[in-house]
Amino acid sequence: MRRRKMLGALAMTSIGVTTRVSAQGAASSAASATPPSTATASPASATHATGATPSPPNAMCYIIWPSDGTVITGGKLWVRMGLRNMGVCPKGFNRPNTGHHHLIVDADLPPLDQEIPSDRNHLHYGAGETDAHLELPPGKHTLQLLLGDYNHRPHDPPVYSKKITIVVR
Repeated sequence: MRRRKMLGALAMTSIGVTTRVSAQGAASSAASATPPSTATASPASATHATGATPSPPNAMCYIIWPSDGTVITGGKLWVRMGLRNMGVCPKGFNRPNTGHHHLIVDADLPPLDQEIPSDRNHLHYGAGETDAHLELPPGKHTLQLLLGDYNHRPHDPPVYSKKITIVVR
């Protein structure tokens, strides 16, 4: 019975969430162009806490769309999030090899030994969403994914995507 409820919640969250993000902290450096399929999980950081939720060594998350360098007209876009060798699970469900996405907009990765902040630059998708509707102001912006565990903490080793840059006109 519990499993059905969880799967039902996952199915309902696939429609995404609308989020408006300000121009504060817009990044000015461009990331190198690498297709999402080559994104990899990062090695464990020296600052990552021991006892964190483990992730498999071959896990990776990546941004399916937009791709690095995409120019968006009007500022409204859908971000599609990908994950390999792990599963997506809502916050609060402590299941092995699962987590949920956090989209980092115009900011660097937060400390990997602490809970992921929740603010205009660190967007949480704790219901298990794999896409998000954003509205960004004109300018250059960076996007990066960081997978969090059931408590919004990065895994060990942390699983995050390559940072991409997009331009909104």
